[in-house]
Order: sequence, then C-alpha cells, then structure tokens
Amino acid sequence: MSFKTVITNLPEIIAVILAIVYLLLAVKQNIWCWTAWIISSCLYCYIMYSVGLYMESGLQVFYIVMGFYGWSQWSKAKPESVYEVFTWTPIQHILSILLIFFLTVSSGYLLDRFTEAALPFWDALTTWGAIVTTYMVAKKVLENWVYWFVIDLISVFLFASRELYLTAFLFFSYLFIIVIGYRSWNRIRLNNV
Repeated sequence: MSFKTVITNLPEIIAVILAIVYLLLAVKQNIWCWTAWIISSCLYCYIMYSVGLYMESGLQVFYIVMGFYGWSQWSKAKPESVYEVFTWTPIQHILSILLIFFLTVSSGYLLDRFTEAALPFWDALTTWGAIVTTYMVAKKVLENWVYWFVIDLISVFLFASRELYLTAFLFFSYLFIIVIGYRSWNRIRLNNV
C-alpha cells in the first residue's frame, strides 16, 4: 500500500481502529466505548456519504446522538447495577423485526425511486437494523449481540461491494467479537439471576 493510498484511506483507517476499540470496550461494559463510537461515527458519516450509501451516512448521525445517549444511560447506573443485563420477550423481538422490515421496505423504496443510492434496500436494512440494535445496546439487552451478528454479516458484503475493504474486514472481524460479547453479557446475566 503506497503512502498516497494510506493518506487517502486515513479517515477509514482511523474509523476502523476506533470501531474496534468501541466494541472491545462495550464487551467489557466500559463507558469509554461511547467516546470511541462517537468519533468513529463522525468519520464514517463522511465516508459512507462519499460512496453513495446515504442511509449508512445518516445512520452515523443517529450513532453520534446515541453515543451521547448511551454514555448518559451507562453513567446513571448505580454501581451495583453496572453489570445488569436484560432480555426481551418474544413479542418485543417480533415487534422489533416487523418495525425493521417495514422501515426497510419503505425507505428502500424511496431511496430506489428518488435517489442514486447504491443498494438501497440492503442499505436500508442494515441501517434500520442498526438503529433498533443500538437502542438495545444502550438498554443493555442481551440479544443485541444476535441482531448485530445478522446486521454485520450483511454489512460485510454491502461494504465490499462499495470497495470499502477495510470496513468490510472490520465487520467480518466483528462477527468473532460479537460471539465473545454475547457470552460475556450472558454470563453476567446468569450470575445476576
């Protein structure tokens, strides 16, 4: 990789590093994960817009707001509840999946019809799925890790199709960290039952 290529890809390189830092800190339920999340999201907002993934670019604005929300939620936790992890009922999951599906079809249609967006339905699916899942992370819902696994698996192919190979690799590596995160949070949940 030439120096010029590194400089051109510098925003993506930094965003990838911070995204990994975020996830590793989130697994440990370290509040500093939200700082890495916010900075990475700022960089990805620019990156995604520049490759025509408009929903993903807009998602980054949401991520920035949720980063502050997540920080506030985690900072309010009482010391004895810092590691409390919750689960959702099957009805909550069905409603969440239906919401993601409805929003995906609606916004995918609008993007396809009125913009030059790349892969509008896949872009919409990963975006709306990530929005719901981010809320789950902020509320410490265990199943967020399962949602992330599906979203990130789809994202690997989405980002590779736009030649964002570092980001595609990041999301591929997330799949392994997600398994670790699920096990860690589930162990905490079981210990608190």
